[in-house]
Amino acid sequence: MRSYFINRLLSLIPVLFIVSVVIFMIIHLTPGDPAAMLLGEEATEQQIQDLREELGLDLPIIAQYGHWILNALQGDLGTSYFMKQPVIDAILSHLAPTVSVAIIAAFISLIISIPIGILAATRRGTNTDRTVMGISLLGMSVPSFLLGLFLILLFGVKLQWLPVAGYQPLSAGFVEHIKYLILPSIALGSMHAALIARMTRSSLLEVLNMNYIKTARSKGVSEYLVVMRHTLRNSFLPILTVIGQTLGALIAGAVVTETIFNIPGIGQLIINSVERRDYAVIQGVVLFVTCTYVFINLIIDLLYGVVDPRVRLNKK
Repeated sequence: MRSYFINRLLSLIPVLFIVSVVIFMIIHLTPGDPAAMLLGEEATEQQIQDLREELGLDLPIIAQYGHWILNALQGDLGTSYFMKQPVIDAILSHLAPTVSVAIIAAFISLIISIPIGILAATRRGTNTDRTVMGISLLGMSVPSFLLGLFLILLFGVKLQWLPVAGYQPLSAGFVEHIKYLILPSIALGSMHAALIARMTRSSLLEVLNMNYIKTARSKGVSEYLVVMRHTLRNSFLPILTVIGQTLGALIAGAVVTETIFNIPGIGQLIINSVERRDYAVIQGVVLFVTCTYVFINLIIDLLYGVVDPRVRLNKK
């Protein structure tokens, strides 16, 4: 298990290197001058040039990348041009709302998707199966921003059950905290719930048709044990893959949802930074989100070896 873990960890180094290069190049090739935006329209060319030198924006792009990546490896993501604070502090101050939305969205996705996926697989060809598949297709087809607007109109404006936008920290009370996060979490998690439900159904159907399942049934094993003990465990690897991708995508996908519901999370931070051409914050946030996504997938990869020991043997 240790060699498997080390191999998986080492495989992340080239991935993160390539990602860091792509992030840096894309952001620095974007039109717009941060120095000019900082100083405003009345700034002279000399003032803009002086500020560019002060921020290091006059250096060759390779030198800027080298400086940035060396500092990032030491935990220093730079200083925001506009907020005048370390980027890592800006990320941490906006992290709690994003993590709260992502956790609740993941919770909603999992408690809905896996049971209905199992239900659809065990009722294959029935009206229950067709209904579940129809709802899941609808869930995958409706974009999160559109569903978010619909939820705001229905539960916020029409019924007035929940707040239409905003955020309350956990320190304001658990109920108040959750009340503000239910609608954005549903909007964010619905598409992923539909995807996991369909994957659960198809994975279970594949295993349910195997001979050892038929043998277990012929020996009188109850349907509950056949599904929960013999089928679900042996079909869990593809489901685990989708769950891992979902958790990563929830963090990255919170950008749009946070904008619609006016939540002061990572999404709002990156939107504001793009508008200001605050390169340091954009780079830092994108790198942070990417690393989070990569490490979630690493954890899922390691769980493969726990769920199925054959994976460890094949990848040694």
